[in-house]
Amino acid sequence: MDYSETGRVLMDAETTFVPRKAWLTLAIASVASFMIAIETSIISLALPQLRAGFPEASETKLSWVVNAYTIGVASLLLVSGWLADRYGRKKLFFSGLFIFCIASFAAALSPSANFLIAVRVFQAIGGAMQYPAGLALLLAAFPPTRIQTAIGIWGATGGLAAALGPTVGALLVDAFDWQAVFFINVPVAALVLVFGPRWVEESTSAAASTRVDLLGVPLASIGVGTAIFAITQGNNWGWGSLSLLITFLIAAVLVFAFVVRSRKHSAPLFDLKLFQIRSFRIGSIGTVFFIVAFFSWLISLPTFLQGVWEWSVLKTGFAIAPGPMLCAIISPPAGKMAERVGNGPLLTVGGLCGVGGLLCHLFWTGLEPDFFKGVLLPGLLIGIAAGLGFAQIIGATMKDVPRDQFAMAGAGRTTIFQLSLALGVALAFTIIGNPDRSSNEVLDGLQITWLMGIGCYLVQTILFASFSFVEKVTHNGR
Repeated sequence: MDYSETGRVLMDAETTFVPRKAWLTLAIASVASFMIAIETSIISLALPQLRAGFPEASETKLSWVVNAYTIGVASLLLVSGWLADRYGRKKLFFSGLFIFCIASFAAALSPSANFLIAVRVFQAIGGAMQYPAGLALLLAAFPPTRIQTAIGIWGATGGLAAALGPTVGALLVDAFDWQAVFFINVPVAALVLVFGPRWVEESTSAAASTRVDLLGVPLASIGVGTAIFAITQGNNWGWGSLSLLITFLIAAVLVFAFVVRSRKHSAPLFDLKLFQIRSFRIGSIGTVFFIVAFFSWLISLPTFLQGVWEWSVLKTGFAIAPGPMLCAIISPPAGKMAERVGNGPLLTVGGLCGVGGLLCHLFWTGLEPDFFKGVLLPGLLIGIAAGLGFAQIIGATMKDVPRDQFAMAGAGRTTIFQLSLALGVALAFTIIGNPDRSSNEVLDGLQITWLMGIGCYLVQTILFASFSFVEKVTHNGR
């Protein structure tokens, strides 16, 4: 069975030898992924300093410092996936990294909120170019039998970023003000740009069309961007407001038109036939429930610890860090284990651990501070859930995707990830409400968020337990 691609050595499906350049590609992709992930997690910590730095800016305008990046990345992923497959994943990855580096430097020197929002859009363009191209480069560099190990190590960077983000962000902002959260990207990106191109081999897709549905590009970009915008504005406008309903309707019409167009066009921006692959379809559905559960927990808990328990930002960051840190430790060996037992069993166990962690919160996290039972124990269980979740869901989603569609499939998967992330954060803030409410009201809202998370983790557990059972039956029947 031939797995050859442009610019890489022929590898048989049973080959387990991993060339040195594959590990170097993994290192480059992981460093870039870590940089983007930690930048996303620490920017919110700098909002108080941004308010002080730009006193003339309204709260709505400052929210766009975050939203411009989130919406920009999500709306451009599908386009980036096609460009990577068509013109070269390495080329798009390092071009995106260069744009991200320059935009980060410009953001740190922003003289006004408007200028900062504008360069955040350019950061989003660079980030969107890296996401699908980086994953495709990684998958193309490894033989099929070792892909799960590679994804496990790559996925560990997300957990490490989540663990270090609040703490590193608090230290940087306290020491150097808000500019530090952007300056920190520059030397890291510069090093990758200097050494990365000589270590990473180019890969393209022979099946990528030389043309693309030009109408599908704006339909997808504006449709997904509008959906993300509506989700992020739900708490401000009110979930039942006419403005929000109209915005959701516009997004739905655009996405529906994109789907119809993609089914009929000979060169669609995104091949909807990927959803006929059972693992890609199940993995995409599972992504929604896992991401909503995890990020609604990660976003809401610091608000409670600082507002009700009156812990400092730094103390809160250190308190939450053990869970995501455990995620980073578990993810690499879990990837290796997935090569033997499959992704489904690990995601099933991870879902149960997530349920256990949130039940611990319900039983033991109250108005009186209790680090061990109220934060550490549930955090470690959720850390296990994340360690058996992030990389494993990527592995489950991508494992049966044809190698010449890695970037396109990765772009679709990441678009679903971004939509789920925005939904989880929006739901958490909506349920908890104003953090200035009474402590009892904040705790009541947080408990509802935990119950929602338990429901999501249960769906994940049932979904992947069923997935594992069907896979086993199918395999035994061959």
